[in-house]
Amino acid sequence: MAVTVALGLLAVRGTKRGRGAGKGGLAEWSVGGRSLGAVFIWVLMAGESYTSFSYLGAAGWGYNYGAPVLYVVAYMSCGYAVAYLVGPMFHGYARRHGLVGITDMVAHRYGRPWAGALIAVLATVCLLPYIQLQLTGMGVVLSTISYGAVSLNWAYFVAFAVTTAFVVVSGLRGSAWVSVLKDLLVIGTLAFLVVYVPTHYFDGYGDFLGRLTTEKREWLTLPGHGGEASGLGVSWFVTTSLLNALTVVIFPTTVAGYLGARDGDALRRNAIWLPAYNVLLFVPMLLGMAALFVVPGLTGADSNLALFKLVVDSLPAWSVGVIGVAAALSSIVPMAVFTLVIGTMWGRSVLSLVPRWRAQRTQKLAAQTVVVIAGALALLLTYTAPNTLVRLSLISYEGMAQLVPMLLLGLVWRRFTLTAGLCGLAAGGALVCWLVFSGRDPVLGLNAGIVALALNLVVALAVTYAGAGDRRDERPDEEVLAIDAADPVAADPV
Repeated sequence: MAVTVALGLLAVRGTKRGRGAGKGGLAEWSVGGRSLGAVFIWVLMAGESYTSFSYLGAAGWGYNYGAPVLYVVAYMSCGYAVAYLVGPMFHGYARRHGLVGITDMVAHRYGRPWAGALIAVLATVCLLPYIQLQLTGMGVVLSTISYGAVSLNWAYFVAFAVTTAFVVVSGLRGSAWVSVLKDLLVIGTLAFLVVYVPTHYFDGYGDFLGRLTTEKREWLTLPGHGGEASGLGVSWFVTTSLLNALTVVIFPTTVAGYLGARDGDALRRNAIWLPAYNVLLFVPMLLGMAALFVVPGLTGADSNLALFKLVVDSLPAWSVGVIGVAAALSSIVPMAVFTLVIGTMWGRSVLSLVPRWRAQRTQKLAAQTVVVIAGALALLLTYTAPNTLVRLSLISYEGMAQLVPMLLLGLVWRRFTLTAGLCGLAAGGALVCWLVFSGRDPVLGLNAGIVALALNLVVALAVTYAGAGDRRDERPDEEVLAIDAADPVAADPV
């Protein structure tokens, strides 16, 4: 934890000595001055795929269900293919107009600052559950690897304090630096575990996979353990992978990575390299199934500890600590980016609507203040009402998906209006909330989010073609749309 804070301080110190010295504004803090190269962007955005879910949730899903957990690899790999096109488009649009997030883009595209504020509020509701879940994940990890010596409550506080400290000081650049340390530990520990577990608990992979195929066959095919009653069949797998692949490219934390890049080419190279990182996700999934034979009978939340049960029960304390640090950093890095993005959205799009908060220096201070408030709120609710945000997390990804038309369609189609986007967002958001909270997700075997997104698109297109909408925007296409006249690929906007 001390090294993590130190890396954050070194990151901001290096900035002051470099070419960006003296800038110190919101863009430097929130998107790294748009100067991060391919390596830093790679490790930073890899943090999106490697969170505490990878050590806890992926192993837990492998333990409980088996094959359905592969949707994580499917949607992230497909998402990177979409990001190859979308990432440079967002980067160019934001750089050209001096924007620092999706709320900025919405406000600029539709010419309505209040629209950016509205999206900031909605996105915060979707992101807060992720902060709480990372706090919970890190708390579980620290408590487990300390053999209970560190209580869950203290572990939650440590996670909050460390993350908030280096985010407030160094912003996105600090998160990128810590991502390097995290990735080294993650790759090293998983490379060790993928060899150690099968050889220690079984007679190698032959024995382990042989037992898996003969004794746990249903774990190896869709819909996995639990059968059709689980709702995790082929239709669910395909629709969830498709929905999440579209959503991950407009997720505020992903967009923060886009905007921090030095140029569009760094993002294209990043999209090519990142799927290779997903190979690591097979390790906790596989080891979760190995735990079926070693620690059978785990139920409920205890199944998320399947991987760590193997580690704590068989390895010496120092190696348990190293693996635990890798898992803890896998919580800290994404949690840092989540809080940073919330702070940036509120500092730039919500509080800036107040005249006294419009100055660049004031916006940065406001954003840093919101970072502390958001983290403290998630910490407080983790202590007092742990199930509140966990329930909201059920709709966080499917809720964010309803912003896809407003962002992706709006930035390439001049005729698409704010009224159409908001009508679609309201219809899709209402439907996904009803489906999820009434227990109808999946619906007819389909992911509820993609059903809601389909309604969203139908409503938005109907409003657009009906001619209902805003006053005509007189700005030229280059000002409104994500096109670059100098780019031969962006030939003729729709």
